[in-house]
Parts: sequence; structure tokens; C-alpha cells
Amino acid sequence: MLAKFFLMLRAAGVPVSLGEFLTLLEALKARVATLSVDDFYWLARAALVKDERHYDRYDKVFGQHFRGLEQLFAALDVSGVPLEWLRRQAELLLSAEERARVEALGGFQALLEALQARLSEQRERHQGGNRWIGTAGRSPFGAYGYNPEGMRIGQDHSRARRAVKVWDRREYANLSDSVELGTRNIKLALRRLRRFAREGAAEELDLGGTIDATARNAGLLDLKLVPERHNAIKVLLFLDVGGSMDDHVRVCEELFSAARAEFKHLEYYYFHNFIYETLWRDNHRRHRERIATVQVLRTYGADYRLLLVGDATMSPYEIAQPGGSIEHWNDEPGSIWLHRLLAAFPHHAWLNPEPEQRWEHVTSLTMTRDLMAGKMYPLTLAGIDRAVRALLTR
Repeated sequence: MLAKFFLMLRAAGVPVSLGEFLTLLEALKARVATLSVDDFYWLARAALVKDERHYDRYDKVFGQHFRGLEQLFAALDVSGVPLEWLRRQAELLLSAEERARVEALGGFQALLEALQARLSEQRERHQGGNRWIGTAGRSPFGAYGYNPEGMRIGQDHSRARRAVKVWDRREYANLSDSVELGTRNIKLALRRLRRFAREGAAEELDLGGTIDATARNAGLLDLKLVPERHNAIKVLLFLDVGGSMDDHVRVCEELFSAARAEFKHLEYYYFHNFIYETLWRDNHRRHRERIATVQVLRTYGADYRLLLVGDATMSPYEIAQPGGSIEHWNDEPGSIWLHRLLAAFPHHAWLNPEPEQRWEHVTSLTMTRDLMAGKMYPLTLAGIDRAVRALLTR
């Protein structure tokens, strides 16, 4: 198992040496880490990864290779019931009929008012119920339970993807622009979006001009130089990250890599679920370094092609309701900010990694497609081709 892990890290581009692998084996023999997935994760990363730039690749390989390891460790731990089980208990399993009987509280504002009231009344931890803020229950507030219109509090990842609001600080990883697998075909699809122009200093040999000038100069060499030829198309790329987009990281990284290689004039920003009053350039610093969307609107001209990438899968409140964002209070609905973007950049399109046959069954997705006036396309080669055509026409 560990030898395969070592080979998978090497294949993923993490420069792991044999000496480092032997160090890990010695540490395990000395019982530096015992029956704990977390302890083994940190020990292996400390022993095998020398550069923090490779942490993300290490995480991906670790998750792929050791999926289910926590259940194995829990089964081997005979000291008692795992603390994680005590804290979360077993998740509540409901039949289809039971889920159908769970009713929403009656709208976004009603949820906020109910949460405020229960925060003022609740005095202790609660689990397995249908009213208080707790775990493994039918209550609209808490974690690891089920409610068709609830607020997620204290849960480490999404499950049913139905939360109206999330009261947790979540961290996202930046998309890598060095991903190569699968980018070639995307590059070919993006090459339709080309308008070449010569820009900058004259430093490239103009072979035809040099031959002509030399002939006119009685055979004496007369070198002619021209500026380098570049794609003059300007692209403004907005990328949805986190939450349900975690399922689509790979294809988004391939698109990002292809776009970075194909366009000299490329500016990119991240958002989560929908466009609001701020964006960011670095997911690791998104809580500290925000960029006002108004500033973006004022910085780039109407000659930029706007390309948005996201699955548009969220609560409809996030699009249509002030305060609907799951991570902060937005004074204006997301739909207004999207209208402003589309007005500022008349050449625009939206790429969606979700299968096109699913679009009609997700309310927020159909709302977003309507706001885009139909200019939403699947994140496939055929979809990229259609999006490129839309970016070339108004």
C-alpha cells in the first residue's frame, strides 16, 4: 500500500526520493503515528513533501489512495467508541416518505427570524431533534441532518447541497494553471477566439521584408524586424470555486491552463456560487484581500470578452434575495450584479460543468441561464466551441 502511494506521488509530480520514503517507514516502525488518519497524514507529508507548492498534489493523491482508511482505523481502535462518533452520532437516515414529510419553515426571512429566536433560547448542545440547533436531526439549523431548506452550522463539507446559508469559514484552493492532461483539445477549441496583431518592440525577424529590402539594396543585407505577433483578444475569466464546484476542479483546471497558455490578455477572478459586490484573485487570501466588483467594471473596457465558469447550483435566494449569499450579507441580489457585468461586457458567455440534461431540474440553474439570455453552454469541447462563437458576436 505504501509503495503504491510513493509511486502515485511521483506520477503526480511530487519529487519524492527513496530516502524520504525510507524515513517515513522508519517513523512508522517507531510508532510516531498510530491509529489515527490525521497523524499519519501529517507524518507522511512532513517526511515526503519538501515544498509547500506540492501540498495540493499530495492532498489529492492521499485522498485518492487512502479513501476509506478512517473506517479501517476506527475498526482497529478497540479503546472505545471514536470521539467523532460521539460528537456527530450516526447521521439520520430517512426514507423517501419521511423526507417528503419534512416541511420548510416558510421562506428566507422566516428562517432568519427563527434562527435568531432559537439562538436566544437555546442553552445547551442538542442532537437528533427537529427544532434546536444541533446535529443529526430534522431541524433547519445545524449539521449532519436533513432539512430541505436549512442553514448549515458546524459541518465540514456539503452533503445534500440544499443549505440556504452556511455559517462557517471555508477555505478553497487556487486552481492550478500547470495542469496539462486534457488541455490540448481545450486549447484547440479556444483557438477560434483569435485575432492576431503585432505589438511591442520590433524584435522578430521579418523574413519576407528582409529579402525584399536586401534585393532592393543591390544584394547588401538589410535586416527588417517587426513586433511579435500575439492574439489581441482580451478575456476576463470569472471562476466559481468551492462547494459543489469541488466536483469539477479537474476540468476547470484544464480550462484555466488552456486559457493561460492561449491568451496574452487574460484577467481572472474567483467567486463563490454567484457574483456579488466583491471578487478575489487568491483563494488562500480571499478573506483578507477582496476586490470590489465595481472596480473590476471600471478597470476593463467593453472590448474584453467575459467568460463565467460555474455550475449555478445553489439556493435560488442567492440569486434573487438581498442577504441570500450563504457566506455574507449582500445588500443587493446577485442578479443585479450579474446584470451590471453583462451590460459592461456585451461579449459574454457562461460555461457550466454540469451535464446539460440536468439543467431543467435545478431552479437556480434555469434562473442563471435566463439571466444570461440563453448564453450558457456545457463545459465540453462542443460547448466551448459554442461559447467561443457567442464571445465573437453580440
